Amino acid sequence: MSGVDPSALLSVIRELRQTVGEAGETQRRVLAVTGTANSPDGLITVTVGPRGQLIDLRIDPRVYRQPNAGALAATILATSRAAVEQAAERTREIVDERMPAVDGFLPPDAEKPFGVRGLLRRHDSELKRAAEAAGEP
Repeated sequence: MSGVDPSALLSVIRELRQTVGEAGETQRRVLAVTGTANSPDGLITVTVGPRGQLIDLRIDPRVYRQPNAGALAATILATSRAAVEQAAERTREIVDERMPAVDGFLPPDAEKPFGVRGLLRRHDSELKRAAEAAGEP
């Protein structure tokens, strides 16, 4: 660890201790995250929870004026993805607020697929592929 300022290292250790002590509060905040998105035409509103689970779906009755099941499904999916991204971004913000700054103490490849930030940046469908690529069961 040559070239590392001992006082900076002690500061990171203090921040890590504080982060661990606040883990319960951080978890509560993350579990309360929601994301809400509206379709471009305003006829679909989707609300999801912190892991992208559907909480609410509102479909304006005006969608039936021009019935098109395929277009409706595509709009719902696109709006859901936008809501999931919003929830994921808010979750990243909460975690980033709580994580100590460790720049200079981690190797360049420290952003592992299963680190906290790495998990938050992945959709559930990507996790299985990442686990398989890493040799995880």
